[in-house]
Amino acid sequence: MSRVLVPIATGFEEIEAVSIIDVLRRAGIEVLVAHVGKSASVTGANGIVIECDVDLDDIDERKLDMIVLPGGWGGTDILATDIRVQSIIKALDADGRLIGSICAAAYALSCAGVLKDRFTCYPSAELKIEHSGYLGDKYQVVVDQNIITSRGPATAICFALHIVKLLDSDEKYSALRAGLLAECCEDATA
Repeated sequence: MSRVLVPIATGFEEIEAVSIIDVLRRAGIEVLVAHVGKSASVTGANGIVIECDVDLDDIDERKLDMIVLPGGWGGTDILATDIRVQSIIKALDADGRLIGSICAAAYALSCAGVLKDRFTCYPSAELKIEHSGYLGDKYQVVVDQNIITSRGPATAICFALHIVKLLDSDEKYSALRAGLLAECCEDATA
C-alpha cells in the first residue's frame, strides 16, 4: 500500500486538503495527515478545524511514496518556510518519488527548487513563483516527471484522482472517478 504525507498548516485551503485525503483513502492509500505546528488541531483559511493524525516530527520520509501539499496562502507560506517540510520535499525529489501541490502550494515546491519544466497553480500565485514553466489555465492537472500540480479548490477531486492513477492504476482511477461523478479533464504530462 502506498503511503502519502499531507502536511497541513494554519490557513490551509480546506476543500483541497479534505478532497485529497478523502479520495486517496477511498483508493486504499495510506494518508498521514501531519500538523506543521504545535497543535494537532489545525484551523484552515475558512475556520474549519482538522484534527491531524501525526506530528510532522514523527514522519520518517524514507517510508513515504509521496508528499502532497494543499494550498491556501497562510498554510502555503508556512510550508514554504518550514525546514522539515522543505527537507522532505527535497529528499523525495532526490529519489524521484512523487511530489504534489495544488493552488498556491506550488510556491512551496518552488522554494524547495523541485519544480520541473511545467506546472500549474492558482491564478496569480505564479507571480510569486520564480519559474517560467507556468501553463496557466490550460490544464486542471500538470504532471512533469515526479511533480504533479493543480489549480485550486474546484480541481481538487480531479487532482486527487490523478494521484490515484499514478500511485495505483488506471482502473482504480476510473472506478473512483465514476463513483464520484467527477468530470475531469485530461492532464498535461511531460
